[in-house]
Amino acid sequence: MVHVAGSVLDPDLGDHVCLPFEDERERMTATRLFTMNGLRRRTKVVIITHADSPERTRDWLAPLVPGFADAESAGQVEILACADTHFTNGSLDPGRVYAGLADANDRARRHGQHGVYALVDASWGVGDVPGHAAFEAAANELFGERWLAAVCQYDRRLFPRDAIERAASVHPISPEQAVLRFANTCSPRGLKVWGDIDLTNRPAFASLLGRLEEEPGEVVIDASGLDFIDAGSAQLLTVTAMARPRGSTVVVCRDTMARVLRLIRADEYITVRRVGDV
Repeated sequence: MVHVAGSVLDPDLGDHVCLPFEDERERMTATRLFTMNGLRRRTKVVIITHADSPERTRDWLAPLVPGFADAESAGQVEILACADTHFTNGSLDPGRVYAGLADANDRARRHGQHGVYALVDASWGVGDVPGHAAFEAAANELFGERWLAAVCQYDRRLFPRDAIERAASVHPISPEQAVLRFANTCSPRGLKVWGDIDLTNRPAFASLLGRLEEEPGEVVIDASGLDFIDAGSAQLLTVTAMARPRGSTVVVCRDTMARVLRLIRADEYITVRRVGDV
């Protein structure tokens, strides 16, 4: 059983979390804690349902969350059906998802809220596990501006084990795996990453690097806050650099990571700047 009381239900803005659950009690407990944390953080809480309807969700959730009715009346809580946020004419519409979340953020800012806390019932993707995982990986780009935190709930009774593992790997954060946080940077364009990267969240890291391959000019990946990166994940940096003009990919890192990059000969393609030299 996944322990639901941890930090995955109190995410920072910018976190994209995969949260498997075992049963309805666990799902409801997670929903209550997530909602309370979002209200405490003064964010706009958006709950996107699929297996349950918005009406039924409201009926059981409202009595469990102090101040829920007032928060919903003030627009700080919204409960929406996945059919109205993720699909157009029955087909998955990523553009609609992204636009809806961006609109929620605009409304949140106008009301003095700090961003968007989104809780998503991932069971909409049971019929297309590979497509669902690809959508989750592509969605990582949304989180680089750090106005959105999302927890995607995966029902272990619906998803086979390998599907859960695939979903967790494309999320930067999931229980019992390395925790990766990141932010987009500019002037020059690039990415700041901190936390840990290993086999458990390597596909999520790959999704972040993919968008940098097409960037013109120099890109800087600030990895000075990374506590750990394994050789396989460091190799992804080499792949990114090889897809770009030689020397135009800069990695800022500590000595330990610089040694890893040297061991895999990544420094033949990457300009490595140690933290003390910057």
